[in-house]
Amino acid sequence: MQTELKAGLVHLFGRYVRFGVPLAQYSSFRIGGLADILVEPNSLEELQTLICFVTEEHEPFFLLGGGTNVLISDNGIRGVVIRPGRGFDYTEWKEQPRSAMVTVGAGRSLGRFVREAARKEYGGVEFAEGIPGTVGGGLLMNAGAFGGELSDVVQAVSGVNSAGQSVRLHGADLGFAYRKTVLPKQFIVGEVEFHLSRKNQTSIAASMGQAREKRRRAQPHGYPNAGSIFKNPPGMHAGRMIEAVGCKGTCNGPAKISEQHANFIVNTGGATATQVWQLMEHVQRVVWQAMQVWLEPEIRRVGEW
Repeated sequence: MQTELKAGLVHLFGRYVRFGVPLAQYSSFRIGGLADILVEPNSLEELQTLICFVTEEHEPFFLLGGGTNVLISDNGIRGVVIRPGRGFDYTEWKEQPRSAMVTVGAGRSLGRFVREAARKEYGGVEFAEGIPGTVGGGLLMNAGAFGGELSDVVQAVSGVNSAGQSVRLHGADLGFAYRKTVLPKQFIVGEVEFHLSRKNQTSIAASMGQAREKRRRAQPHGYPNAGSIFKNPPGMHAGRMIEAVGCKGTCNGPAKISEQHANFIVNTGGATATQVWQLMEHVQRVVWQAMQVWLEPEIRRVGEW
């Protein structure tokens, strides 16, 4: 069956199919084992074809976006890993005098979209300046910072469901919460529609500058990482809690809790997913023993564990 599956995928997608692909290169952590099969479709139609085919073959699939906010197993990911191709890197603007509806491909860099909106003098996403990853990934995590979240400006999401059908979901139906978006099981995001409002360019530039400076001062640079490791408990800051219990700078092999911000784990060179996860579990236990608060991971653990 595996041979037939591979032959069928090559027939349908040609050079956009690869086998035994190291996923560390697609992870901001630079950690991860092999994908059995990696496919990079370039349109919603190709995505539909792919989902229909792998579903008929009873093959599991996983969507990998920009590789941020994920910890990929050292054992890799079985089945088919889907990574949006270049065809999902676009923006389409419908502008009115004081607002705009913007359709953005899931593979578009979130930062690139933010800067494009700023050049056109539209506000609403300035907070996302400096957040890594793609628009699709940001949508899945309801990316936010400094009081803003993508949910504030998302109007709708289009994609493909587990049956291979094209579906459009309204933003009000997505169940947005803190660092969370509720989508149908195995729904794959193809594009996101945003509603942005006109804003003074000086104000936009100031907000983006403040976001950049806050990240420069607070977040680690120079080592691969996956962004914030734990969600902030209500009314609290995970990084401050981790520092307060003495875990800042703690290492497990090359995996290290950042000296600059305790809610980041950095890969100082050759860290494994297992080492990162063990370090996360250590932090959870220490914080619980000291404060009776169980820190909930913000990053997702994916693959074969």
